[in-house]
Amino acid sequence: MTGTPELRALARAALRLDDEALERECQVSFFVAGGPGGQHRNKTASGVRLTHAPTGITVSATERRSQFQNRLAALMRLRRQLISLSYVPKVRRPTKPSKGQRQARVEHKRRTSLKKQQRRTPVSEL
Repeated sequence: MTGTPELRALARAALRLDDEALERECQVSFFVAGGPGGQHRNKTASGVRLTHAPTGITVSATERRSQFQNRLAALMRLRRQLISLSYVPKVRRPTKPSKGQRQARVEHKRRTSLKKQQRRTPVSEL
């Protein structure tokens, strides 16, 4: 996931923050997270959703019964998303093979061709 240079700069700035400051930049919401875990999980708002306002990234964590543990998991996911957003792909430039590489390739093809010619049965034996 790569974004515009502005989003990349925002993501890099957010990655420099500690967990508390990063959480202050986010809109935090809690919700009931169903699934295995029994009554504690099904009746309490233990699911955590973080929306990072500057970049618009939204992550959620519902796998734990504890709201605190889900908050930590959501922060880790948010940091992972910010890292992938801040990644700048390396510019790839096309190159031409060198003269030596071309000669080596032609020589390899010639040797392979000779090997296959030697495997053939001569036409006079057919």
